[in-house]
Amino acid sequence: MINSLLVANRGEIACRIFRTCRALGIATVAVYSDADAGALHVREADTAVRLPGAAPADTYLRGDLVVAAALAAGADAVHPGYGFLSENADFAAAVQDAGLRWIGPPVKAIELMASKTRAKELMAAAGVPLLAPVDPAAATAEDLPLLLKAAAGGGGRGMRIVRELVDLPGELTAAGAEALSAFGDGEVFAEPYVERGRHVEVQVMADEHDGVWALGTRDCSLQRRHQKVIEEAPAPGLPDELRERLHEAAVAAARAVGYRGAGTVEFLVAPGGRPYFLEMNTRLQVEHPVTEEVFGLDLVALQLRIAEGEPLPAAEPPSPSGHAVEARLYAEDPARDWQPQTGALLSLDVPGVRLDTGYTGGDTIGVHYDPMIAKVIARAPTRAEAVRLLARALERARIHGPVTNRDLLVRSLRHPDFVGGRLDTGFYDRHLPELTRAPDAAATRLAATAAAVAEAARNATSATRGGFTRFGAWRNLPSQPQLRRYRSEPDGGEHEITYRPTRDGGLTVGTDGIRVVSAGRARVTLEHDGVTRHFDVFPADGKVHVDTASGAYTFTALPRFTDPADRTEPGSLLAPMPGTVVRLADGLAEGADVVAGQPLIWLEAMKMEHRILAPASGTLTALHAAPGLQVEVGALLAVVTESSTDPSEEQPA
Repeated sequence: MINSLLVANRGEIACRIFRTCRALGIATVAVYSDADAGALHVREADTAVRLPGAAPADTYLRGDLVVAAALAAGADAVHPGYGFLSENADFAAAVQDAGLRWIGPPVKAIELMASKTRAKELMAAAGVPLLAPVDPAAATAEDLPLLLKAAAGGGGRGMRIVRELVDLPGELTAAGAEALSAFGDGEVFAEPYVERGRHVEVQVMADEHDGVWALGTRDCSLQRRHQKVIEEAPAPGLPDELRERLHEAAVAAARAVGYRGAGTVEFLVAPGGRPYFLEMNTRLQVEHPVTEEVFGLDLVALQLRIAEGEPLPAAEPPSPSGHAVEARLYAEDPARDWQPQTGALLSLDVPGVRLDTGYTGGDTIGVHYDPMIAKVIARAPTRAEAVRLLARALERARIHGPVTNRDLLVRSLRHPDFVGGRLDTGFYDRHLPELTRAPDAAATRLAATAAAVAEAARNATSATRGGFTRFGAWRNLPSQPQLRRYRSEPDGGEHEITYRPTRDGGLTVGTDGIRVVSAGRARVTLEHDGVTRHFDVFPADGKVHVDTASGAYTFTALPRFTDPADRTEPGSLLAPMPGTVVRLADGLAEGADVVAGQPLIWLEAMKMEHRILAPASGTLTALHAAPGLQVEVGALLAVVTESSTDPSEEQPA
């Protein structure tokens, strides 16, 4: 029996595993970096062990330190979660060599599936359908488009789509460099890129008594940068014959490697319905909750019982019921190339649905780790009801702090293609502009008016009753309207709101069609064109968050903050976010000639790599970036001085 379990991970998945441990009476041990000293998973664990440092390479990726922590804390088992060391065969072996129980598949199974190239060879022998590999050195125009993938890892790292042969050498180099940085292995392979394919996967669970379950399908087609955003179970619209074929292929894959525990077999389903094996993830998946909700299972509990030697509860899995949809709530700005965001998470409240998270209000989202704040999961008898429930829960959520992808998620769930089950991995490539459009101008102005009215209420000297302020105590009525200016975030629109207290104790605003019904320090009710709406107003850290029944808005009072770009010379390249410089363009140095749009600097932040491009053609007159340099948002990385003469106009000597 397992009595004490160390989770070799952090954040949401550590908290998720601890929840099951508490239900089973198992003591919990956390490990944490210096950056995570006050994190939720540390607060929830019975015992915690510090891993000195902040970067993953110095902490959560140090298997020797994690094993030592487990021994020091008296744990008798280790669960790796997902990411970090979860698919590292050497770490799994080290855990077992130390006399600890490994909550995962056999080391051999991890080794066989660790390289996607070796895994494909093994699956071919097992009769699992595959995409034919393409030799990049011999690729022709007929092979395009190609997908380059890192052999040793996933999560979109080292992945590139190539549509022109001339781009292939450069993309191979870039993919190999990113793969080496992310996984310590620069091997990259190529295969045909299937346009408008669906990402469908099968959850498997296997015991050491020859029992294997195929726990239905999941659709994970909605992805950004090859990383999943919305997942659901079961995958909608699959013919029964195809669903059964996927189940059989997943079971064959698990048996081919002598699998044990939780794993996922991922497939690409072409538009015609033909499936192709992608990879097998030898761990618990991020999206496992939708399978749990549909099958009524606790997959972590099953993992633990299988690790203790128990068989699966029955020869066949339970029958699924209903539909479940999961949305990943990220601290990122989809309208600005998915830039990760950092800062204090002031509030996080998503009532009425399942919330798996590693944060609570008051925590800080830092620069070192993935920007996912939470997974929001809704289950209902039908897909339509589950989608509607999830969209509404996100719409009504109270999420105050950094910019998030919440609006994108709501719009994605309500998009006609998603509602109709027309899913494929190119969804965001086609629809991102409409999904990231600025909010309705009239609705935003109404929210800004509520922010100004609440500020007036907070500044008033009259007494408060029931949270609402009457303005009857004003002694000197200003002859001119009061003005408040706001900038809406993140779209940058500016709003000027005027208001004036009245002699009867009320308040009027200078926007036609708006009447103030009641004004409180935290809650405002406005009537607009005959419709009454309520607004909850929460000011903090120089911003004002306004929550309504149909969405949320964030404003900055002007002119409190200035964009760093406003204080720099033209041609300055500024860090768009805190992060680490991972590489520079070949031969980049002061005095080098650059071309507009040329990638010059690669910045890594929160597990994503971002390219800093030359703003114009000219000469690099300053270079402050170097590989390994950690920078803050707005830091000056380089300066490009624009050429005064167009090179095409130069005359020969």
